[in-house]
Amino acid sequence: MAFVEFELSKEFRDRFQHALDERDGPFIYESLDGVNPADITSLLYEFNSEESKYVLDLLPLEVRAKIINDLDPDTRKTFLKIYEPKEISEFVNLLDSDDAADILNELPIKDSEEILTLLDADLKSQVIDLLRYDENVAGGLMAKELIKANVNWTVVQCIDEIRKQAENVTKFYTVYVVDDWDKLLGRVSLQRLILTDTRTLVKDIYDGDEVVAVETYLEDTEVAEIMKKYDLESVPVVNTQGQLVGRITIDDVVDVITEQAEEERQIMSGITEDVEEDDSVWRNTRARLPWLLIGAVGGMMSARFMGLFEGEISRIAAIAFFIPLIQATGGNVGIQSSSLIVQSLVNPSFVEEGLLKRLGKVFSVAVLNGFCLSVIVFGGNALVFGYDGLTWVVSIALFCVVIFASFVGTVTPLILNRFGFNPALASGPFITTTNDLLGLAIYFLTISILL
Repeated sequence: MAFVEFELSKEFRDRFQHALDERDGPFIYESLDGVNPADITSLLYEFNSEESKYVLDLLPLEVRAKIINDLDPDTRKTFLKIYEPKEISEFVNLLDSDDAADILNELPIKDSEEILTLLDADLKSQVIDLLRYDENVAGGLMAKELIKANVNWTVVQCIDEIRKQAENVTKFYTVYVVDDWDKLLGRVSLQRLILTDTRTLVKDIYDGDEVVAVETYLEDTEVAEIMKKYDLESVPVVNTQGQLVGRITIDDVVDVITEQAEEERQIMSGITEDVEEDDSVWRNTRARLPWLLIGAVGGMMSARFMGLFEGEISRIAAIAFFIPLIQATGGNVGIQSSSLIVQSLVNPSFVEEGLLKRLGKVFSVAVLNGFCLSVIVFGGNALVFGYDGLTWVVSIALFCVVIFASFVGTVTPLILNRFGFNPALASGPFITTTNDLLGLAIYFLTISILL
C-alpha cells in the first residue's frame, strides 16, 4: 500500500492545533487520509490524550489499532486510561496475539479481564495462553499466529492449509513442519512448495537439519542474539516437550535490542531508572541522584586525598596545575576501555578467546597511547616550564595513569559480568570516579618518589 508523503512542520502543527481547538473534523480527516500510521503516531505525541483521542476517533478502526499499537508503552498506558474497556476491545481484536497481550498487560487487572471477555474466541484463547509468560522471555515475545503443516500431508494439502491459515497471519516467511503431536520437525520454504509436484509428501522435501528454534523460557536478549547470529526474520518457539507453540518475528526483536541499548546507555550515563525527558521532576531526580551522590563522595575523597599532600603543593604550586589533566585523562581512558569490553561481552565468543590474550592486547594499546600522550605533554610542558623535574614527573605519572586506567576499565566490567551484574555499570560515573582517585594516587606517589 502506498502512503501519502508526510512532513511534520511547525506550520502544519500549528494549523492542526487550530483545527483541534475548533474541532474541525473534516480538515483533520483530510489531512491524515492516506498518511502512514507511523507518521500519525509521531504527530500525536505533540498533543495531549484528549486531543489525540478526538483525532483517532475520526480514523478507520484498522488505522486506529495500528497507531495505538505503535505508541511506546509508557505513553500508551497513560493514553488508554481515557478509553472504556469496550472501546479498547474493538481495536485489540484487530491485533496479533502478542501485541494484544502486551496491551492487556499494561492495563489494570479489572479492565484487562473485562476486555478479554469481549475478544473473539480464537484471539481470546491465544492471549490467555500468552499472558502466563513473563514479558522478558521468548514466551512473552511470541505470537501464536503462524503457518504450520503436518509432515504427512501432500504439497497440495499444505498449500490449501496455508490459504486457510494465512487469513489470520499478516506476514509469514516459512512453513513450519510438525508431526501428529505438534512436535517441531523442521521447515519448508514457500519457494520449494510452489516448485514441487503437488502429490509429493511434505516429509520428502522439508528441511529438518538446520531449523533453529528457541524455548519459551529463553531470555529475550538471548533470543535477539540468536536471531542476529543466524540472520533470521522469524524464529519458532517450542515448549519443553519440543511442541511448536508460536513464533517470534524480527520486529519484536528490534524492540528488544532498542530497549536494551537504551537501558545500557542510561546506565553508562549514570541514570539508574528507565526515564524519559518528559517524565516528572521527581522521577528524573530520583533516577539521576544516586550516581551524582557517588560522584560527590568521590570528589570529597579526592579533596581529602590532596590534603595529605598539602605540604608538597604549597612548596611547588605548579603541582596543582596538572591535577585536572591527570584526572581527565584517567577518566577518558577508563571509559574507552570499559565501553569496548561492554560491547564485546555481547558476543559469546569473547570469553572463549581467553582473558590473558585480551589483557595483553589492552596493555599493548595502553602502553602505546600512554607513550604518545606523555611525549606530547612533556614537549608542551618543556616549552612552558622548561626541563625541570616536574615536567618529567607529570609525563611519567600520565604514562602510568593511562596503563592503570586501561586495566581498571577492562577488568571492572568483566568482574561485574562474572557476578551477574550489568557490565554497563562499569562505564560512566563509576569508572570516572574510580580513575579520578587512582590518577591522584599515582600522581602524588610519583611526586613523592621522584621529587
